[in-house]
Amino acid sequence: MLIVGSGFFTHNLAALRHTGGGVPTWSSEFDDWGRLALENRDWDSLLDFLHKAPAGRYAHPRTEHFAPLFVTMGTAEVFGELDAQKSVIDGFWLGLAKRSVQFG
Repeated sequence: MLIVGSGFFTHNLAALRHTGGGVPTWSSEFDDWGRLALENRDWDSLLDFLHKAPAGRYAHPRTEHFAPLFVTMGTAEVFGELDAQKSVIDGFWLGLAKRSVQFG
């Protein structure tokens, strides 16, 4: 079975107007926080990302853009593969984090 939860790890489309060089701090900090939360299996912090993550509300002005991660995490838990996870894509595009996670 293949479940795809599609979306960027940060998703503030207004930030696409970012005119400075490099990656905005809010995006890199949220991405780093999320990477560490995933590595540490800190599911509770991920679920409460609006309060636990640096710039959580800025990284995801609308929470449904982070929800695909939870759908895939839930499916992985049902099949006993939640702990078998790895980042398969990382980096940034126009200041948004592209991190993608594979379970199983």
